[in-house]
Amino acid sequence: MANCSRFLLLLLPLLLHIHNVKSELQLNYYTKSCPRAEDIIKEQVATLYHKHGNTAVSWIRNLFHDCMVKSCDASLYLDTANGLESEKESPRNFGMRNFKYIETIKQALEKECPNTVSCADIVALSARDGLLWLGGPIKIEMKTGRKDSKETYFSEVEKYLPNHNDSISSVLSRFQSIGVDTEGTVALLGAHSVGRVHCVNLVHRLYPTVDPTIDPDYAKYLKGRCPSPNPDPEAVLYSRFDRETTMILDNMYYKNILNKKGLLIVDQELVSDPNTSPFVVKMANDNNYFHQQFARAMLILSENNPLIGDQGEIRKVCRYVNSA
Repeated sequence: MANCSRFLLLLLPLLLHIHNVKSELQLNYYTKSCPRAEDIIKEQVATLYHKHGNTAVSWIRNLFHDCMVKSCDASLYLDTANGLESEKESPRNFGMRNFKYIETIKQALEKECPNTVSCADIVALSARDGLLWLGGPIKIEMKTGRKDSKETYFSEVEKYLPNHNDSISSVLSRFQSIGVDTEGTVALLGAHSVGRVHCVNLVHRLYPTVDPTIDPDYAKYLKGRCPSPNPDPEAVLYSRFDRETTMILDNMYYKNILNKKGLLIVDQELVSDPNTSPFVVKMANDNNYFHQQFARAMLILSENNPLIGDQGEIRKVCRYVNSA
C-alpha cells in the first residue's frame, strides 16, 4: 500500500504536466474540431479586404489593443452590457474601428462549426492573415486554442496600453513586461507604416509652436491636414503615417522617421534613443530583416497570457459574453 501511494505521488506531477501541455496553445488546434477554421478566416479576411481595404490595418491594430491589456482574450470586442463597461470606450482606444467585421468572420465559422472557434483566435489569425494583404510577412505559424474573456478591463486599459505621448523608455518597459524585447518593440512600431492618425493626436506637436524634431516642410503639410489646434474628434481629420507606400507594411516608416517625418512623439523618439536607434537604421536598410523581427514579435504579442482550458469560454457572438 505504501509503495502504491509512493508511486501515485511520483506519477501525479507527470499527469499534471501532460494536462498542462494539452491545455496550452498549439499549432493546428482546430484540426479535428473544425478542420477548415483557419481557411475560413483567411477567406473572410481576403473578402473583407477587397470590400473594405482598411480592415487589414484594423486587424493588426486590434491584436495590439487586445493583447496588451492583460490577455489575448478578445475582451476588447465586448460591448458595454450587463454591468460591463467596454474597453472600446477608453480614450486609449480612440479611433478604433471595423469591430463589426469580426462578427462577419465569426458568423462564417459558426455556420461551419458552432460553438468551436473563439473570438480571441479570430483576432489573432485575422491579424496574421491581414498582413498578407499589406505586403507583410507571408508565413507566420500561429498557435491557437485561446478562450474568450467573460469580463472587460476598461479600468485597466490605460495601465497596459502605451500612449502616443509616452516616452520611448515607458513604451519599451510595457512591451518588455509581456516578453517583447527592444528589437521586437522597434519592429512592432513599424505597424505605423500603415494606417492613419486623427488630428486630435497630432495637434500638440503643431500648435502653438511646431515640435522642432519635425521636418519643417512635413510640419507645413501636417498643418494643412490639421488646420485647427482644436480638431473635432467626430470629424474626418487625419494624416496617414506613410505618404509613400500608404497601405504596405514596409520599412518606409523607418526611413521617414530618420528624415524627421514621424507622426507621433514615440515614432520620433525611436531615432533619438540610443537603445532603439541602431535597430531603426538596420530596419530602414533591410525590409526582410524588419519583416522577420515583426513576425517574431507579433507571435510573442499574440501569446500574451492567453485564457486556456476552462479559464474562459467560446462566445457565440463576439460582442457579448454567453448568457448563463
